[in-house]
Amino acid sequence: MLSIDSAQRRARLAIRHRLAPSARSTDPVDIARSMVVLHATDPATVFLSVGARGIDLTPADVEKALYGDRALLRLLAMRRTMFVAPTELLPVLQASTCDALALKQRRAYGRYLEQAGIGDVDTWLREVEAETHAALLARGAATGAQLGRDVPRLQTKVDTAPGKSYSKPTSITTWVLVILGAEGRIVRGRPNGGWTSSQYTWAPVETWLPEGFTPMSAEQARTELVRRWLHVFGPAPVGDLKWWTGWTTSDVRKALAPLDITDVDLDGTPGVVLTDDLDPVPTPEPWAALLPALDPTPMGWQSRDWFLGPHAAALFDTNGNIGPSIWADGRIVGGWAQRADGEVVTRLLEDVTPETRKLIDTEIERTTTWFGDTRAIPRFRTPLQRELTA
Repeated sequence: MLSIDSAQRRARLAIRHRLAPSARSTDPVDIARSMVVLHATDPATVFLSVGARGIDLTPADVEKALYGDRALLRLLAMRRTMFVAPTELLPVLQASTCDALALKQRRAYGRYLEQAGIGDVDTWLREVEAETHAALLARGAATGAQLGRDVPRLQTKVDTAPGKSYSKPTSITTWVLVILGAEGRIVRGRPNGGWTSSQYTWAPVETWLPEGFTPMSAEQARTELVRRWLHVFGPAPVGDLKWWTGWTTSDVRKALAPLDITDVDLDGTPGVVLTDDLDPVPTPEPWAALLPALDPTPMGWQSRDWFLGPHAAALFDTNGNIGPSIWADGRIVGGWAQRADGEVVTRLLEDVTPETRKLIDTEIERTTTWFGDTRAIPRFRTPLQRELTA
């Protein structure tokens, strides 16, 4: 069996994830495409991920790609997680993941509505969805609160945990918007606030993507998504692919079947790689990067020892979310945070050479410039992040 060691995986990561200076890009869409998708649970992550991989880019360039050119699109996809994807990838994500997600969410919300005493839940819910979509078409763009005033039934409140101490009735506005978004009928537009805000407006897909897109079969879409993932994150264990997609083992195996793949040994762990991607990638120049919380690089694999080392306890929270990390030549060597006054502070968890320290200092300057006057409030805090901002 062919062996591919961690050094080669780190070389591929540096080039394909656009982290080595020679691999960086001037195009936010190109950067997103290079990562398959950008993780977007925290809105700031999208912008900081692009900044870490960009040349002469600013947050305004990312906003233009998202809301001006509409070449990037924000959506719920794998593992019911928020991502930003190149618009051209929408047919793949819709058929491989979003359609099933919409069905799952419809069933889940439907059970709550049934428990609340709504009769003929499916008909009732589809009527509310149609009214919401029509209201959004009339407005062109709107917030959830605005749509709630236009569609009174969106203000229906449901208690999802009756009798529990933590019970709190909630309106169904978000439920309906999630279903419509997962079905590809509406999209998240420009937020009310800066690039760290998650208070999005919504727009009908007819105005956002007037030409629409050509549907794919779920089988074709899953195979295409797996092919792209393997090019960016391979070679890798199949278990990492299953984790990243959130699919069943059966779905992953079916998606892999049409592809020409080769089994490889990854320092004692079985993995797979595309057969036309066996040639070694040359080791790039020395590099460093400051990656944000939930960046798509560390979130691309479930098995991370080959780049994370012993630093999980400092850099992850109890839910498995990785915080801001410092990278050098394909390994995590520390963490960073932004303080309330805007200062970017760091802590190295490993000894590095003076040359690497200079590269890290350059990335600190780049990240500070990217933030400017913006202060990003983390959606969660890791142990090291708490210490650095205390």
